[in-house]
Amino acid sequence: MNKLNGFLYGLLSSASFGLIPLFTIPVMRQGMQFESILLYRFAFATLALGLILLLDGQSFRINRRDILSLVLLAFLYLMSAVFLFWGYKFMASGIATTLHFMYPVLTTLIMMLFFREKKSIWRFLAIILAVSGVFFLSQGEDSGNITITGILIVLLSALGYALYLVTVSQLKVGQMKGLRLTFYVFLFGTLLLLAGINATGDIQPIGNWHIAGNLMMLAIIPTVISNLALVRAVKCIGSTLTSVLGAMEPVTAVCVGIFMFGEPFTSSIGLGIALIITAVTVIILKR
Repeated sequence: MNKLNGFLYGLLSSASFGLIPLFTIPVMRQGMQFESILLYRFAFATLALGLILLLDGQSFRINRRDILSLVLLAFLYLMSAVFLFWGYKFMASGIATTLHFMYPVLTTLIMMLFFREKKSIWRFLAIILAVSGVFFLSQGEDSGNITITGILIVLLSALGYALYLVTVSQLKVGQMKGLRLTFYVFLFGTLLLLAGINATGDIQPIGNWHIAGNLMMLAIIPTVISNLALVRAVKCIGSTLTSVLGAMEPVTAVCVGIFMFGEPFTSSIGLGIALIITAVTVIILKR
């Protein structure tokens, strides 16, 4: 029963994360820029996570020396989120989410290049599969609006999250309880976004209840619920199986794009997605 619960939590975590486009694209279509969308997402998620910590009776206390580490983690997480949302302007949301899902491949590359992690033929094969998948995705949309610029932007999103994971594993602050760590990452991410938006332009107001509802759902479902389910899944079935179940992220996003937003799906796109999911699964299992 514990393992079954773990699988269900893992599926819930990855599938809910894949719902990001469902709540983001409608708001972007109503004219809100992705910077403001991210600010509301981070702010609402911070409030929700803080309330959960409070109700759970967990301490908010952190060491002063951990603040710089948490700010660095917030910056990397924010980098990943900014480039992913920016990528939605260049390509179908399902394809963008699939490219973002390459972060385990980039994590492995970073660990091999900079931390002397053991190399293996399986990992090199997975990297080749992932690169092939990107090639097929770039050839796969009939409208031809997938550009090299768009691909690079979304790959920077994957790189940001890979750097976030590597940094968490290397810093002492990574030993902090998952929920409290996530709260402070989103808190400092909110402050960084506020500073950035105030320096470059004004924060866009929430224009109507439809936008407000989507922003709240964006903060709760693919952010808070996804993180909480992730923690539960890792406790029940471990990080490896939980990571493999993460393949539901791009699958969910692709289905949302096709059925909700009429995004194209061709054999080339399908092959690209399959190659990337296979590559990531090989990487995770060999790790």
